[in-house]
Amino acid sequence: MAIEIERRFLIKDESWRAEADGGVAIRQFYLAARPGFSTRVRVRDEAEALLTLKAGSGLTRHEFEYPVPLEDARGLEASCMGAVIEKRRHKLAFGRHTVEIDVFAGALAPLVLAEIEYATEEESDAELPAFLGREVTHDGAYNNAALALNGLPADFRPR
Repeated sequence: MAIEIERRFLIKDESWRAEADGGVAIRQFYLAARPGFSTRVRVRDEAEALLTLKAGSGLTRHEFEYPVPLEDARGLEASCMGAVIEKRRHKLAFGRHTVEIDVFAGALAPLVLAEIEYATEEESDAELPAFLGREVTHDGAYNNAALALNGLPADFRPR
């Protein structure tokens, strides 16, 4: 089984932008979502699409991704649950890891979230970049499926 070990954080300032790439446009939507499981379709830069299944919650989850023809992905969007998420994902190197920063658009603006994936749970104790704010790894309101279904979390405060 494919395992994803990931921590998620709110961003406290814009200092990350100096080191980040130009990013990729992402449009994603959910076909199924319940606590501990989701099925989503993600389109990147209108060039490729992936179907993703995620099971579990918190730091370690199962994740499976499969390519989908772009036209099929576009056709599935009419069957989505909740809102379509639009965001730009930027990447930057930090030590041995890559930090992915999602700048949300539309109804989820001005939310900005960072994700760091790890090879092992022990590795997740590594030093963190200074621009990271509050950790939301264990706060289900900040996972993308919840954002699509419920909008911005009640406790979200823009920087």
